[in-house]
Amino acid sequence: MSIILQNVSVDLPVFEMSGRSLKKKLAGLGRRNRIAEDNDGVVVVRALDDLSFSLQEGDRVGLIGRNGAGKSTLLRVLAGIYPPTSGKIYTSGRIVPLLDISLGMDELSTGRQNVRLRGLLLGMSDAEIRHKMEEIATFTELGDHLDLPLRTYSSGMRLRLAFAVSTAVDADILLLDEVIGVGDTSFMKKAEERMLNLQNRAKIVVLASHSDEVIRKMCNKALWMDRGRIQAFGAVDLVTTEYVAEQLLA
Repeated sequence: MSIILQNVSVDLPVFEMSGRSLKKKLAGLGRRNRIAEDNDGVVVVRALDDLSFSLQEGDRVGLIGRNGAGKSTLLRVLAGIYPPTSGKIYTSGRIVPLLDISLGMDELSTGRQNVRLRGLLLGMSDAEIRHKMEEIATFTELGDHLDLPLRTYSSGMRLRLAFAVSTAVDADILLLDEVIGVGDTSFMKKAEERMLNLQNRAKIVVLASHSDEVIRKMCNKALWMDRGRIQAFGAVDLVTTEYVAEQLLA
């Protein structure tokens, strides 16, 4: 299992504003060198800028950096949601992105039907979903509600269902945008154990988080991003210490 990025850049188009007004606004945020126009005159912002690194089996990588540094964009590139504007990405292994755990769920379908919908979206086969259905149902603690439409669920019930399905998948490469929380305190301990088990099953984990504590606890490496570029990449304690020191000086 591996991930290799070679000189990967990503330009994201911005359609909401005219080129001149957008450039003026973003320049005020210190992003002047990341704004351009493509051949069609569409304003684009460089979200990732010439990234090169590789991950191997056993790597647990925490993505750190300020808001807008490019962490979520990088996760979406690794998931195949955003194609690189330039550069190459090579991956081997089954990639499971848990970036929006409720994606693909349908209001009019029952809980059990939504298990199948979400499972298929995550790349599970019908046979795999059938095999894991009762385990998922038991974990949710939703009982007979699983046979009712999703529109009848409270927000907490929806989250339990989405979390149970998302963490039932077997991933070679697991992508996480912040640690998934389920809100319900009585359910939290069981959820944390399930999440830890999911990460242990994965060969590579890439996690974006604003919590230094979470990064140090769950990762053995850290990748510090700033303005779409790699600021530092290496042992988690070393990189997070450098990052915290830089924040104190800022």
